[in-house]
Amino acid sequence: MAISCISARAFKDELYQQFARIGKCLASEKRLELLSLLSQGPKSVEKLVESTNMSFANVSRHLQVLNDARLVKYSKKGTYVIYELADPSVSDFLLSFWRICENQLADVKRIKDEFLNHFDHLQTLTMDELLDKLESGTIVLLDVRPREEFEAGHIEGAISVPIDELDQHLQSLPRDIEIAAYCRGPYCVYAAQAAQRLRNEGFIAYRLEEGVHEWRQYNKQRH
Repeated sequence: MAISCISARAFKDELYQQFARIGKCLASEKRLELLSLLSQGPKSVEKLVESTNMSFANVSRHLQVLNDARLVKYSKKGTYVIYELADPSVSDFLLSFWRICENQLADVKRIKDEFLNHFDHLQTLTMDELLDKLESGTIVLLDVRPREEFEAGHIEGAISVPIDELDQHLQSLPRDIEIAAYCRGPYCVYAAQAAQRLRNEGFIAYRLEEGVHEWRQYNKQRH
């Protein structure tokens, strides 16, 4: 009995030490941001530096920690090192993690609400509302993420109009139909910025809070 108890204790200790590798890795706001960016598609170290305003050395150091925890993997393309999530299940984990944080930490919702309050009369569509409008052909859906993220995966029927190219497309967008914009999910600012810009130009425009991964989960639940 004593040997069995010791073996069970050793098993649990060793197991939870391995689980803690992921927990320790996530204890950094910078690494969480990198994971969020990589959930949108593979990116070079240089692109991650540009997106996060971190130094090349800091990004590389954080990526090494994520790689050691087997949350990301990398490959080489010419002179570039390209990182991506190690497995699609990491995206599912991140979605659950964001939801837990927003449900349990009141500051998350407060910070999000304070940001959205800066936009005048911003309207947000639910996924049910968007689906109805898409099926009836009464709305155009814009993906305002960088084009490489759109190419890595997007909501079916969406048009790629990166936020920094939006002004160039204003003249070609239809004015007799509603427009919705989405980006990387609930904590991305691009969709709100795009919807506000479109409204200022006289379009009937909405923000979709969810991104590609939330949309995929939504469709799985529907079916």
